[in-house]
Amino acid sequence: MTWVEAIGWLGAALSISASAMKTIIPLRCLGIATNVVSLTYASFMGLYPSMTVNLVLLPLNSFRLFQMLRLIKKVKTASKSDLNMDWLKPFMARRAVKKGEILFAKGDSASCMFYTLSGRYRLKELGIELPQGHVVGEMGFMSPNNRRTQTLECIESGEVLSITYDEVRQLYFQNPEFGFYFLRLASERLFNNMEKMEAEIARLRTTQAAAPIKEQVSA
Repeated sequence: MTWVEAIGWLGAALSISASAMKTIIPLRCLGIATNVVSLTYASFMGLYPSMTVNLVLLPLNSFRLFQMLRLIKKVKTASKSDLNMDWLKPFMARRAVKKGEILFAKGDSASCMFYTLSGRYRLKELGIELPQGHVVGEMGFMSPNNRRTQTLECIESGEVLSITYDEVRQLYFQNPEFGFYFLRLASERLFNNMEKMEAEIARLRTTQAAAPIKEQVSA
């Protein structure tokens, strides 16, 4: 066996190994190695169709690997900071929203989440206005019955980004690290909401306890 044939067999082995990978990053790494080895073999053997295929796949695999590594880095940074989810924006679709439009209603089946780019939005049941740059609807992904617990209304025309839960699941299963950090982000948001609710309950109890005292003083 010549060294050129050995390179060919190495390319074949790498290609088989890449097909056996269960997660996206090892698959892309082996794909890049396969492209380099196969391109070398095809060059020496004058296999122009194979050269063309690998010349196309090499930059494509490299770009996809870079994209996923950048995503994981941003998710890690976000999970350690202020729960900012800007890292998800490149995977979302932009849409315009008009004043008075209901993006989702309480009890609806939940299938996507939103990122507010511009305009003003309000959770009707809670009476909470959401700021720009806010992710809303992500908890439906974690809900057992995938039902909305609030109604989101647009009170000033603007734009939002949206991503379906199916697309989130694809990102989730493509890379375990992404899934872990997404779960962490969702959990931290849930606990933050619980803390706000507890603070509001405590405030209401304080107000109710102070009311009888004021009545006695007035009397």
